[in-house]
Amino acid sequence: MNVFESQYDLIQNTRESLFRYCEIMSPTDYVKKLETLGGVSIHRLHAHVAECYQVWLGTRALGKSLPKITPESIHNIQEMREVFKKTDELVYEFLNEFKNRWDSALQASWQSDSMELTELWLFTHTITHEFHHRGQIVKIGRQLGYIPPKMNLAKP
Repeated sequence: MNVFESQYDLIQNTRESLFRYCEIMSPTDYVKKLETLGGVSIHRLHAHVAECYQVWLGTRALGKSLPKITPESIHNIQEMREVFKKTDELVYEFLNEFKNRWDSALQASWQSDSMELTELWLFTHTITHEFHHRGQIVKIGRQLGYIPPKMNLAKP
């Protein structure tokens, strides 16, 4: 059993519950920017999360040249689901590439700095980043009048 793949499977299950929550929203509310949260929308947060996986795992760790994910290129929740299917493929490629090599460091640049990061750090950063924004998405949904289901880590 690969513990990181099993962990990511749990993350995907939890993401699915968030997608189902977003699907009860009107398309207008899904893309609505809330000034109380700096003008961000659920749609933009979802795209940002996918982009984080792409940049840290795809570009920095795997050295891939990938087209940038932008909110403007994604028009609804179904298209966002497709973006995350590609994200899942990238994550599993990363997990396969670095299987049993979690402590080796690689040089990564970020905001004009260069630092040594391990694959374990990269994976941890991307998944905690997703859960941080998941909380924001639920908060925005609540402010728009949508009561979320229980958002604990979902079981498969």
